[in-house]
Amino acid sequence: MTPPVLAARLRRVLHPLDGAPTTRGWNADELEGLLGPDATLREAAVLVGLVEREHGLQALLTRRTDTLRHHAGQVSFPGGRLEPEDGGPLQAALREANEEIGLAPTQAAPLGFLDPLATVTGYRVVPVVAMLDPDFAPVPDPGEVAEVFEVPLDFLMSPAKLRRVDIVFAGRTRHVLEYETLPDAPTHRIWGVTASILLNLRRHLERA
Repeated sequence: MTPPVLAARLRRVLHPLDGAPTTRGWNADELEGLLGPDATLREAAVLVGLVEREHGLQALLTRRTDTLRHHAGQVSFPGGRLEPEDGGPLQAALREANEEIGLAPTQAAPLGFLDPLATVTGYRVVPVVAMLDPDFAPVPDPGEVAEVFEVPLDFLMSPAKLRRVDIVFAGRTRHVLEYETLPDAPTHRIWGVTASILLNLRRHLERA
C-alpha cells in the first residue's frame, strides 16, 4: 500500500482531528477490578508516526532509558500526559515528540485519532496517527529516550505476529498483547499499551 493510499484510508476511518474522541477507553472491560468505575484517569497522548521508506512504510518507536522511574527500558511511542498549556491531545502528542525525539511539528502531517486506551497506571491515552517527514533525523532526549528505531508496518499489522500472554498484576492474572521477536531487533519487546495501540490501528485499517 502506497503512503498516499494509506493516508487516505486512515483519514476515512480515524476520528477526525477536529473531534478528539471522549470515550473512557476501548479496553475498559479488560481493566475491570483494577480501576474503579469512578476513577479519574489522567489525560495523555502519544504520536503514532509512520514513515515512507524505499522498502515500505515504517512505524517509528522509541525505547525508554533504563533509569526512568516508570516504564524504564520499555518500547513505546513518543508521548506523555497533557499539560495545561496544551490545547488537546494533538498538541500534546506533537509537543512530547518534539521534546523526546526532536521532531518539529512541521515534520508531522497528522491524519486523525485512534480510540482512547485506558492503562492500569491510571491514564487515558489518545493516540494521534501522523505521516512523518522521511528526512527527519531523531535527536533523542538522553534523559528519557535511549533509542529511536523503525519497524515495518506490515509486520506490525500482521495478526500472526501478535499474541496474548498472561501476566500477574495486583494479584490477578491479566491477558496482555505482545508481538513476536523483531527480526532485526530481538532485544526490543513490543507489548502492553504499545501493542494494544497497534492492534487498534489494525482494526481501523480493516474497517476500510
